[in-house]
Amino acid sequence: MNSNTDSHPRYVGFKQSKRAIEEGKAAKALIAQDCADGMRQTLVDLCKKHGVEIEYFPTMKQLGEKCGIDVGSAVAVVVKL
Repeated sequence: MNSNTDSHPRYVGFKQSKRAIEEGKAAKALIAQDCADGMRQTLVDLCKKHGVEIEYFPTMKQLGEKCGIDVGSAVAVVVKL
């Protein structure tokens, strides 16, 4: 995530992120490349359908750290302001 989205509100985790994308609340999705293939494909397809930008992170651990949580995360979304 770049510095201009670091302070934006976000949802972390598959269910919350998926819901935010479907409801049009997501400006950008952050997806870990090492998450389950089916989960990643679902998120990519949803982002394409709803016009949401995607930024990839190499690992779930790195994405979790970027989001300020102590565990890995498959996905997070930055909320539209």
